[in-house]
Amino acid sequence: MQRSALLGILTMLLSTISSAADVTKKVEPVKLFVVPHYCEGVVFDHAGQGYVSEGDSIVQFSPDGAHRDWAVTGAPNGHKVLADGTHLVCDASQHAVLHLSPDGKLLPAASKECDGTPLRGPNDLSLDTAHGGFYFSDPGGSDDKNPIGTVHYVDAQGKTHLCDSGLAFPNGIVLVPDGKRLYLAESKKNRVLVYDVAEPGKLGNRRVLADLPVKDETLGQIDNQPDGMCLDAKGNLYVAHYGMRQVQVLSPEGKLLWRLPGGNLTTSNVAFGGPKMDQLFVTGGLGPESGGGGLFRLDVGVKGQVVLPAKK
Repeated sequence: MQRSALLGILTMLLSTISSAADVTKKVEPVKLFVVPHYCEGVVFDHAGQGYVSEGDSIVQFSPDGAHRDWAVTGAPNGHKVLADGTHLVCDASQHAVLHLSPDGKLLPAASKECDGTPLRGPNDLSLDTAHGGFYFSDPGGSDDKNPIGTVHYVDAQGKTHLCDSGLAFPNGIVLVPDGKRLYLAESKKNRVLVYDVAEPGKLGNRRVLADLPVKDETLGQIDNQPDGMCLDAKGNLYVAHYGMRQVQVLSPEGKLLWRLPGGNLTTSNVAFGGPKMDQLFVTGGLGPESGGGGLFRLDVGVKGQVVLPAKK
């Protein structure tokens, strides 16, 4: 082999190694508090109070980590706050997307069935504020061998529509601010999907945005399933990567930009918050899902996309 060709190959290999190293962003996770169970569904309200879903309960917390039980629903998960201060919460035990008052009292459910078929186990949701609706994932009972997971849209009149089916545990779900794209984590296939949105509740064909990194057991990673997701102000997607102790950051084109430390091993959900909206809050389990969970803060110094509708 000619010397020039050999140098070219070495240069390319070094570039590849350097690129792989560069995606690990140096951020130190700050542990805010620990709860008895694996936790998910982190979100913030208009007063800056945060919430996480933990065991059968929802815990309210302040930015300094002080926290208290706020509501008991059964098996809460994905959670968003509406313009009027009420809350939407996916709850698998009640097979519904619940609607809660600002003080945590149950209101009539936002969704319990679709075209006469009961929901199985709603997991996560994303608001379509411009049209008064929201999308949610329902993975209930699905996996890679039984891909029966679904995606739904609830319109402003409260009717639930089926948007897609045949999914292997659809999980985190995010609508971009202009409403033209919908991202979906398909956990059992370790990938993120994207849909073009023709109109509210009408999705184009699904396609793969990105296949995510796989676990490295020598690093103590135990699984590789994308879970909850959120956006920064530039449109980059932050994906909680269950079992990897990481948050993967993807560009709108699906390029892996950064790998952030997740704090929790079974990293489950992410949301931007803080006084400058430049802190990433991360939920999950400190170890396997059967153990305790923690809320961590990453001072990423990147502005997050605001998902909280303006207060009415």
